[in-house]
Amino acid sequence: MQPEYHNVLLVTKDNKISSKITDILVRPIFNISLTSNFNEARRIIMEQQYSIIIVDFNDNFDLDFSFDAADSSAVVILIVPANHFDHISFEAEKYGILTVVKPFDTFYFYNIIKIALAVHNKIKALSSQTIKLQEKMEEIRLINKAKFILIKENNMTEEEAHKYIEKNAMDNCVTKVTIAKNIINRCSNNF
Repeated sequence: MQPEYHNVLLVTKDNKISSKITDILVRPIFNISLTSNFNEARRIIMEQQYSIIIVDFNDNFDLDFSFDAADSSAVVILIVPANHFDHISFEAEKYGILTVVKPFDTFYFYNIIKIALAVHNKIKALSSQTIKLQEKMEEIRLINKAKFILIKENNMTEEEAHKYIEKNAMDNCVTKVTIAKNIINRCSNNF
């Protein structure tokens, strides 16, 4: 089994923090992009997907960026000074953002990274399930639309329309969705 690689975006103006984090998140497992500019960071997250986005809090602009970044599939970790930790962590939790107090212990921060990766993997799995469910709902919608056409135009019952689609799919070695699309296309071409 090959190891999984993770893209990490680190947004900080503090060289000590960037150095400490890059020492913790070693290549090749972690591919770190570093910026100190929040406008640049916004552009970067629109161009590439990240597993983790780490933001070093300095002012409310950083907080706004963190909230926006939380809309992506990345897990956001906000590094906050101890004197602001309680207030900011309370706000950040509403967006699913993990908060870490600075200065931070290396072992503690590494464990937060492991938690973030576990959360990211869960998000990916749920996103995949959501896409599959959306595809399945679209298939059902198409089949139901085709059944409605058969009921309306051929005076079939719902059961007869269902069997018609099923039989044609089996006879032609295609999916029911393919037959449903053909029925829908044939009907729209008649108008």
